[in-house]
Amino acid sequence: MTLSTGDTLPDATVLRLGAEGPEQVQMDTLTKGRKVAIFGLPGAYTGTCSTAHVPSFIRSMDGFKAKGVDEVICVSVNDPFVMDAWGKDTGATDAGITMLGDASTEFTKAIGMNWTAEAAGLIERSLRYALYAEDGVVKVLHVEEGPGVCEVSGGEALLAAI
Repeated sequence: MTLSTGDTLPDATVLRLGAEGPEQVQMDTLTKGRKVAIFGLPGAYTGTCSTAHVPSFIRSMDGFKAKGVDEVICVSVNDPFVMDAWGKDTGATDAGITMLGDASTEFTKAIGMNWTAEAAGLIERSLRYALYAEDGVVKVLHVEEGPGVCEVSGGEALLAAI
């Protein structure tokens, strides 16, 4: 399934780093009855992801809060330890962005955003996208044409579309 506007987000298990170590999180618990912005990207600590995508959401956090968004979530095909460290290193965690690892690509595959670039060593990663959902239903979906581009999937572009 390739996700489209109007679709209901699938439930999938993702991971975050909690006080006791990795914790499983069901996407349903984060989306049902809530307004959420979710952005996915090819990988933690990679070029455009670190210099453009995450910073665009950090800059936009006040705007998302003003529009009643309950949570802004970053999903990447990385383990929860890497996502936790990257969130701290980029300032995303301090800004209030939830950093989730989709290590098994369960969520990424379920929404049809999986992608591979063997030459770059990116195997089973995520396309770059951003979405806004209310009660688990996708209201806005922006997918980039290429992995090194962050224009329509940036925080400002998603915020403007809500």
